[in-house]
Amino acid sequence: MAPSVNAKKKTAAARNANGRRSNCPIAFGLDLFGDRWSLLVLRDMLLHGKRTFGEMLQSEEGIATNILTDRLTRLEAAGLIVRRSVPENRVKREYLATRKACDLLPVLLEIASWSARYDPDTGAPPQFIARIRRDRDAVIRDILRNLPEA
Repeated sequence: MAPSVNAKKKTAAARNANGRRSNCPIAFGLDLFGDRWSLLVLRDMLLHGKRTFGEMLQSEEGIATNILTDRLTRLEAAGLIVRRSVPENRVKREYLATRKACDLLPVLLEIASWSARYDPDTGAPPQFIARIRRDRDAVIRDILRNLPEA
């Protein structure tokens, strides 16, 4: 027997109540980091070693302070980053990628590789893209080796 229309509406309402559009894994990922800025913040942390609010503000995309604050809060709530006091200056905060964020490295590298292939004006260093295409796993190992522990 097929579920009634009311049962389908109740199921959809329950999913919406937990903030998700559906149980699709791609939709889940997009809900966490599918906005315009979140992957760029993670890129800055994972690929460029940025840790502080000020360092992230210096990115060429020109993120506004209120948007950066919002994205850092969202990424922290999602368990992708942690915020901690800088040991030398207890007032200053730094943000570190968690293992959950590091698990997105293959995705970031594939996006970079794909974009370099189709964007004639890419700013990605050709030797970095060639290295991703040649041995992505080695690139990931090198990046992880240089990241601070969260």
